[in-house]
Amino acid sequence: MKPKEIQELIDFISHSGLAEVKIETDEFKLSIKKSADNSAPKNVDQVAAPAPQPAAQQTPPATSPPPATENEPQSSAKGKLAEIKSPMIGTFYRSSNPETDSFVNVGDTVKAGQTVCIIEAMKLFNEIDSEVSGKIVKVLVENASPVEYDQPLFLVEVAD
Repeated sequence: MKPKEIQELIDFISHSGLAEVKIETDEFKLSIKKSADNSAPKNVDQVAAPAPQPAAQQTPPATSPPPATENEPQSSAKGKLAEIKSPMIGTFYRSSNPETDSFVNVGDTVKAGQTVCIIEAMKLFNEIDSEVSGKIVKVLVENASPVEYDQPLFLVEVAD
């Protein structure tokens, strides 16, 4: 690996929330570990869900819907809300490229298995599919922002 590639990997890890990465090939071994004491988040979004916290403190379980806010009192009264969560750490994208429309928008109906977003991790683009059928009530993440494992991405009003 070239020094520039190593620096890019370190930068990615520092922004992704990963605590440790080990890479081993025939030619070299690389281990990068981030100390919790020395790592200060660079923006407020990263403070909201740090990786070392227990899952119980990060988000409520999917079985209990989040409390209704002023923007969505009708949606919580209509039916059960479910979260579509990130299965990995990476960068969240609402569309396949900047020139195309978002996979889903608020008010759209989704079916189980339908692609709702892409998460890019280590230069690999992973399509994320909905596990439930229903109507998108809220998009919880800004486009092109970092996401954590198990972070809620969308709120879906589950279809009966």
